[in-house]
Amino acid sequence: MQPVDFTTLTATCSELRAHWLPSRLEQVYQRDRYTIAMALRTLNQRGWLQISWHPQAAHICIGDPPPRAPDTFTFSQQLVHQLGGLALVAIEAIAPWERVINLQFARRPGDEVLYHIYAEIMGKYSNAILTDANNLIITAAHQVSQQQSSVRPILTGQPYETPPKLTGTIPSLQESQARWQERVSLVPGAIKRQLLKSYSGLSAVLVESMLLVSEIPPETSTDTLTAEDWQRLFARWQEWLKALDNGNYLPAWMTHGYTVMGWGAIAPAKDIQTLINEYYTAQLNQQLFAQLRHQLTQKLSNILGKLRNKAQTFSDRLQQSDRADEYRQKADLLMAHLQNWEPGMTEIILSDFETGEPVAIALQPDKNAVLNAQNLYKQHQKLKRARAAVEPLLQEVQAEIDYLEQVEAAIAQIDKYQTAEDLQALEEIRDELIGQKYLEELEYRSRNNNETASTNFHNYRTLNGFQVLIGRNNRQNDQLTFRVAGDYDLWFHAQEIPGSHVLLRLDPGAVPDAADLQYVADLAAYYSRGRQSDQVPVVYTEPKYVYKPKGAKPGIAIYKQERILWGKPQSVEEAGGGGDVVRLRSPTGG
Repeated sequence: MQPVDFTTLTATCSELRAHWLPSRLEQVYQRDRYTIAMALRTLNQRGWLQISWHPQAAHICIGDPPPRAPDTFTFSQQLVHQLGGLALVAIEAIAPWERVINLQFARRPGDEVLYHIYAEIMGKYSNAILTDANNLIITAAHQVSQQQSSVRPILTGQPYETPPKLTGTIPSLQESQARWQERVSLVPGAIKRQLLKSYSGLSAVLVESMLLVSEIPPETSTDTLTAEDWQRLFARWQEWLKALDNGNYLPAWMTHGYTVMGWGAIAPAKDIQTLINEYYTAQLNQQLFAQLRHQLTQKLSNILGKLRNKAQTFSDRLQQSDRADEYRQKADLLMAHLQNWEPGMTEIILSDFETGEPVAIALQPDKNAVLNAQNLYKQHQKLKRARAAVEPLLQEVQAEIDYLEQVEAAIAQIDKYQTAEDLQALEEIRDELIGQKYLEELEYRSRNNNETASTNFHNYRTLNGFQVLIGRNNRQNDQLTFRVAGDYDLWFHAQEIPGSHVLLRLDPGAVPDAADLQYVADLAAYYSRGRQSDQVPVVYTEPKYVYKPKGAKPGIAIYKQERILWGKPQSVEEAGGGGDVVRLRSPTGG
């Protein structure tokens, strides 16, 4: 992940000062353990200033509005208590070339500053600290005890101390090319490494993009650079310093990451705030997605492993109970041939009633034939009772396995992060599993614990322009099938295979042709566990013939009056969510 360097932070604050000062602080919301959002209102606009002290993604920018979920963090509550109704009157760096921003608050512009928020954008040492006018710390996002750092503890009630000053050489517009070149090439080495070692305020990404537009490979040794190379590179160096001086930036996307200098750009950005917000939102979402997907996959694998072991135990006990009739038949044989028994026998061989085949019956020598037969009848009754007790338990465990396997299939469909909807679909699966008591809520804390499913279904169009909606998870499947579906639509699902509910939207009187139906069948096959197959049987019917059994888990449905098509999943190129359906036979066997 690309860290916010001094250049990016300077550019961001320059834009904030131009458009958001002065502004009234109306609200503070803490999104997560690393991010606060402060609602600012100017005469012309309202927006959310976001400050993040995330160790890999610390940044400051105008961001998206926060969710409507309750804010349970104490840090944001303390900020509201102290800053509510005040005006943000200044955004300044605490010192030249430092990545610490001082946000100053007063009753109105021109009044005495009452509070400061120091946003320290310094990688793993990032922090957000609130102080009073005398720079005494009121609260901090991350408090640092004396034991954690004897150099710079950060504790409530203590004076705020600035981070240790930079020790390296500071870049300057007044420095000549000869002096600059001499400093960088004093010790021969790769030009990228020498630039980073020679000056403060640089980042690897900035130097790489500077070298890229100067047409110099980063690993080129300083003693092999030509005079023309040095001249081109120094021109870019001066361009960078002038941009910092006059505030002229060119925010843009690069192949990997972003730039505020326009170097190596592949697409322009609307402004610096949008660039920073979109980049770090996507990066953090991707990180959360990978972490949550791994957690859910591991948890499901563990739960399913235990359930399958339990099911196997029940199956083994049922197999043993299959011998119940065998014990009864032997008892009947023994009672029918009491005359063949002799005292002290440990085994008797008798002919089967139907086949005439010899049947060996083990006997207890200290009991007579009648007592041995009674013992066999008791074994028969015991095994019959075991079957009656175990069968419902096995059915219950198998139902759990079926449900969790279709949740597992839904997670498998959401295999990589592409948009925020992918993370949202995964969070809905997590919330569903919490609701079904398979996960502990505290262990998988929801950012937006909402019982209502989102409606960001996969959305396609058939060749004739009919809309196709596909659920990404069980909650969306239920939403799609039982709330969105209309009387004229058609409902599709892979037959007897976990997969998504698929809806073909039709207006009154509209009739899809064979190509439309085949296209939707292909999608239903793709968004199922049969994705890797050449062909998958897909059922479709009218939504009025799809039902949810009473008390069924999310995503479960039964259907009738279905017709079958063969879907070809390999013809579809994108991925999606999951569900599970059981076939219901109509009275006519349809």
